[in-house]
Amino acid sequence: MLFPLLSTVLFATLSIASLQIVPGASITATGTNQHLQAHGGSITYTNGLYYLIGENKLNGSAFQSVNCYSSADLVQWAFVGELLSVGTSGGDLGTGRVVERPHVLWNEGAGEWVMWMHIDDSSYGEAKAGVATSDSICGTYSYIIDKLSSDYLTVESATYLWANPASFEASAIYKSGDTYFAFASHESGWAPNDNVYCTATSLSGPWSSWALFAPSGTDTYSSQTAGVVEVDGTVMYFNTFLSQKQANKQTSSIVMCCVDKEQNNEVNWILNSNSWSTGPSETTPEAEASTNTLSGGAEVVACSGCSGSKSVGYIGGSPGGKLLFPNISSSVATTTTIRIHYTNADATQRYASVVVNGVSHVVAFIPTPDDNTPGTATLTVPLESGSANTIEFEAYNGGWAPNIDRLMVPVS
Repeated sequence: MLFPLLSTVLFATLSIASLQIVPGASITATGTNQHLQAHGGSITYTNGLYYLIGENKLNGSAFQSVNCYSSADLVQWAFVGELLSVGTSGGDLGTGRVVERPHVLWNEGAGEWVMWMHIDDSSYGEAKAGVATSDSICGTYSYIIDKLSSDYLTVESATYLWANPASFEASAIYKSGDTYFAFASHESGWAPNDNVYCTATSLSGPWSSWALFAPSGTDTYSSQTAGVVEVDGTVMYFNTFLSQKQANKQTSSIVMCCVDKEQNNEVNWILNSNSWSTGPSETTPEAEASTNTLSGGAEVVACSGCSGSKSVGYIGGSPGGKLLFPNISSSVATTTTIRIHYTNADATQRYASVVVNGVSHVVAFIPTPDDNTPGTATLTVPLESGSANTIEFEAYNGGWAPNIDRLMVPVS
């Protein structure tokens, strides 16, 4: 779904109004053909790119690696590499350990990147902080196990301690003007809750009382705080989408929302010209429409939660089922983000080769609660002006693709 980043010159010539940030969607990274593995991550902007650094949970919840992805637009992400990985000699980075919520910052004096993270055993009985360093933001990090160096690598004194601090986790701090904003989650296991924030003009306090920053009862749109970052003057809250289906974390997705006084979430966002707006007008072609072509055993199946109460299943597999959407319209020639509504009742990701105007792209589809509750995956691709665009779903490496409900295609 995600593709090599366009050069600055080329990108400047394209319409980018329909590149969409889709909270909670399945996002396929260039270089892995897998859904992003950056749980509990942090976003850092440097040298003209955004870097997403987080936990790899592809094969379960125990420590596997800390991954780094890069993006020029927060929509298309490319895998850069593993910053830390499981060591053979045990210790904090050994098999079965817990390494969570990595955050990096640049130390000007030392001339290196410093990573802080949560280190623990499988029973969460240690609750330690870990430190690692690297010469480059997505280079190999050296884990500090003995004497710590100066600046960012030691704690001189406690600045502030909240009352009953054990009641909160997943914290993030952001400064706007003279005001600090602290965000945090209550503790509720893998179940989401209504996250909170407070403010102060000094890190040493006094801090205001905790208050909600998303509507009460939404469980912060089924997510938990990971970080807050400023993007071209707009504050963006990003977090990990949580559900009981995704309790092992390997298929959890990322929610990115603009932070404003209205506290609203949207199905999709566009970040352009230093402002956030909701997604563009779309056409919504149905998978079961009579104008589509089903072949190789693909067939219409019942889906109570799908649009029209139907979807198309049996795509891929040994029969080689295919689903073709002809006559996809776009009013301009542009690179755009298409949303795919699908179901995948498996416990692991499914994959599909999605052929757009003759060019094949691999898309990962994380599990949905069942085959009657659609999820969303994104595909960012070029479309031609007019109604002659085609999109076809078929097998990837002979496997079964998800059931397809419908597409959401921006008209411009």
